[in-house]
Amino acid sequence: MPLPLYLLALVVFAMGTSEFMLAGLLPDIASDLDVSVGTAGTLTSAFAIGMVVGAPLVAALARNWPGRSSLLGFVLVFSAAHVVGALTTSFAVLFATRVVAALANAGFLAVALTTAAGLVPPGRKGRALAVLLSGTTVATVAGVPGGSLLGTMLGWRVTFWAVAVLCLPAALGIVMGIPTRPGQSDRADGPALRSEIAQLKSSRLILVMLLGALVNAATFGSFTFLAPLVTDSAGMARPWISVALVLFGAGSFVGVTLAGRLSDQRPGLVIAVGGPLLLIGWPTLAVLAETPTALLTLVLVQGALSFAVGSTLITRVLYEAAGAPTMAGAYATAALNVGAAVGPLIAAATLGTAGNRGPMWASGFLVLVALLAALPFRNVMAAARSREVLQ
Repeated sequence: MPLPLYLLALVVFAMGTSEFMLAGLLPDIASDLDVSVGTAGTLTSAFAIGMVVGAPLVAALARNWPGRSSLLGFVLVFSAAHVVGALTTSFAVLFATRVVAALANAGFLAVALTTAAGLVPPGRKGRALAVLLSGTTVATVAGVPGGSLLGTMLGWRVTFWAVAVLCLPAALGIVMGIPTRPGQSDRADGPALRSEIAQLKSSRLILVMLLGALVNAATFGSFTFLAPLVTDSAGMARPWISVALVLFGAGSFVGVTLAGRLSDQRPGLVIAVGGPLLLIGWPTLAVLAETPTALLTLVLVQGALSFAVGSTLITRVLYEAAGAPTMAGAYATAALNVGAAVGPLIAAATLGTAGNRGPMWASGFLVLVALLAALPFRNVMAAARSREVLQ
């Protein structure tokens, strides 16, 4: 894989740390800003909503901008939003900074996904996406637990400062390592914006976007409220939150790595095997949450399955949106983050009736809906593979 892919993954690591770190900081933020844990959980949805809205909007605005300048600008805005977040004492302002940071993240990821796909041969998009998303999974392994530990020791604001500082070497890497238009021809010679938007009329594209959103909603719904499950349901000390986050991240890294090797040619296999296992895993985690060993084991397994199935579906979005070379990354980002926005809201709604285990039951339901929606169209993945082989 080309070196620029790993530089992009470094930025994704910084942004992924920010996106996921709230899972370990919600109790402290809620206490400091005098809001409920459920209300603090809406910060995750705020970030995701910004990603959903920002991905197509910013990608459309930036489609004719030089790639390197766009990526650099997004990183600097992202860093500035975290500085403001670290300084504020208002939940409303913090909420707004999450939206701004999400818009910058959305713009970056939309351009980065398109850039990554352009850096490799057509049949290796899945491998390129796996490298890019490895930044997210490493964030869940190292960045998020580290941020949680840092927040526990020094306060949640220090974690925001750390993310802001982490963006600076990432920005330097973009300046030094990313060509202006890496692996792409001049975008002015590509399809018109109207033609790229018209790709959304494709039922195949809408289907894989929907499935990706549902699976990601399940992932974010449970991940956001993992901390209270560890401390309250399992009765474990707060440092075990970081352990659980590390295990989820380690599983996600394994899942996205394995899926990256299969999602180009055998996407149906990943979904047919991983989907039902994912469906079984979330309710099982809810039932066995009081047993620490079972909880930690299932967190590892669910991390692997969630990212294996989820990343495969997002890869399919890039394939199905091949006729929209500058907007495909935005469609993939939107699908990813529709789920990230809706999932925590659904999960938060279950806390009052089902307690800390409610998000796990909700995640199982979301995966079930995804599998039921995919069942009548199971030939889509097989047909996609046949078409790519012929190409």
